[in-house]
Amino acid sequence: MRELAGKTAFVTGGAAGIGFALGRAFAEAGMNVMLADIETDALAAAAKSLDAFGPNVRSVICDVADPISVGRAAEASYAAFGKVHVVCNNAGVAAAGGIDNISLDNWRWVLDVNLMGVIHGIAAFLPHIRGHGEGGHFVNTASMAGMNGGGGLGFSPYTASKFAVVGLSEGLAGQLHPFGIGVSVLCPSYVRTGIGESGRNRPQRYGPTPALDPASPAAAIVAAIAEQLQAGLDPAAVAARVLDAIRNDELYVFTHPNMREAVDGRFAAIRAAMDKVTG
Repeated sequence: MRELAGKTAFVTGGAAGIGFALGRAFAEAGMNVMLADIETDALAAAAKSLDAFGPNVRSVICDVADPISVGRAAEASYAAFGKVHVVCNNAGVAAAGGIDNISLDNWRWVLDVNLMGVIHGIAAFLPHIRGHGEGGHFVNTASMAGMNGGGGLGFSPYTASKFAVVGLSEGLAGQLHPFGIGVSVLCPSYVRTGIGESGRNRPQRYGPTPALDPASPAAAIVAAIAEQLQAGLDPAAVAARVLDAIRNDELYVFTHPNMREAVDGRFAAIRAAMDKVTG
């Protein structure tokens, strides 16, 4: 999609962080924007703050873990703007993982938001985009955690969800290419967002956030991640890369060149293992 002006973008997790930065970038590019989020007050403030960047910014409450809620948000977008062309399945949460205290509620919550939320967005908007025939683009937010499962995140619902988003995006891209619909999978490293406090929006159906022992390895990992997030990349820089990827129909969207070594290490290990059975 080379031309964005006059088209419509739908962005989940749009009240803050990368989602808000995407909304602003789309508005500045002349697009209609529908910001979707589960956090009511923050969403209203985010939409209002974008009035200066574009006249056609709306907002809708949306729980991406609930397909009915996503469907309603899609209908609200059609009612507001007629057609939607770009869908950013961006909403995401994080919860502690590790082998010492495996919380199934954590796994269900994170997978429902980070993975099923992407699937719900695709299911809700794909028939519409194929139907209007003007082309479109899906942007699915994964993470460098979806490219390298080692390190501090290790065995966690966050890492599992992001690997899944990378895989489904790769498969989706091939199937949608003949219809003139692009797919990008966004894989940032640390970005200055509030994902470390995502438990504030955890629905009651997933139970309370389990307390961490301050002396546990998991607590140390959470503290280290919080520091990395504070020093992370500006979300606006991530949004700029995404717009470039949409215009150039790029599948993989990376933002942190310093992560190359970690990815190369994983690929080298895979190649070495393949050599054992092919050499």
